[in-house]
Amino acid sequence: MHFDLICQALSGKAERLSPIVLHLKNISKEYKSSNSIAQTIFDGMDLKISEGEFVTIIGKSGCGKSTLLNIVAGLDKSFIGEVIVEGKPVKSTSQDRIVIFQENALFPWLNVIQTIEFSLRQARVPKERRRDLATNYLNMVGLSDFADANVHELSGGMKQRVAIARALSLDPKFLLMDEPFSALDIHTRQSLCSELLRIHDETKKTILFVTHNIDEAVLLGDRVILLSHSTGKIRKEFIVNSPRPRDLHHVAIRNIVSEVMDELRESSYRNKDLSYATTISI
Repeated sequence: MHFDLICQALSGKAERLSPIVLHLKNISKEYKSSNSIAQTIFDGMDLKISEGEFVTIIGKSGCGKSTLLNIVAGLDKSFIGEVIVEGKPVKSTSQDRIVIFQENALFPWLNVIQTIEFSLRQARVPKERRRDLATNYLNMVGLSDFADANVHELSGGMKQRVAIARALSLDPKFLLMDEPFSALDIHTRQSLCSELLRIHDETKKTILFVTHNIDEAVLLGDRVILLSHSTGKIRKEFIVNSPRPRDLHHVAIRNIVSEVMDELRESSYRNKDLSYATTISI
């Protein structure tokens, strides 16, 4: 990578070439504990996402990563501010914004292709199109040979492939992924990350991806968003301009990973959370 691109990546500055399709505008949210003490999760947070962008979201536990996805999905309505999709405020769930969770929420009594077809039936897709769509997206995630396999017989990685195929079959504008690979072994996780990048390149979907893994965030994302636990805002953004597939040992990638870790450590020390500062895993 040229020196100017490295500097641009580290400075967090880059031009958006695609239109803004998602704007989280002045989002504020509080939780009240059992003793009625209010805890601020977001305090006027503002975030814009470009069409086709792959954005990874990181931060310490409790900073609001999953809550952010739920707000975008329309699953959490107890906030102040606006979620604007393609210039229009949205307040409810939509087939255009689908969440893929760590737990894949598949139906163990169905086989793989029935699982995809069930979601298509719920979306009122005509019967004559369901099998073709299901077959197409199972092929996209590399599971065409397992169409008739029972879901409960699949490995964890294969179940997540089914969950991704099910989501893609509904043709959403956004994939909202909440630590989808965190329960998988390292080799399966790496394989699925590579598959997800291939699918992103093929479909051009806009993806918001929550993770605790710094390496994963930098290797996947066009932009890494670090949420602050103390201010309820974005602590810092990191632009990753390196072409994919990325090499974790490349100097530009290692520099960004190091800078993210430094920001996390600084935040943890500032908030006297020393255990977190010394147990960051990559």
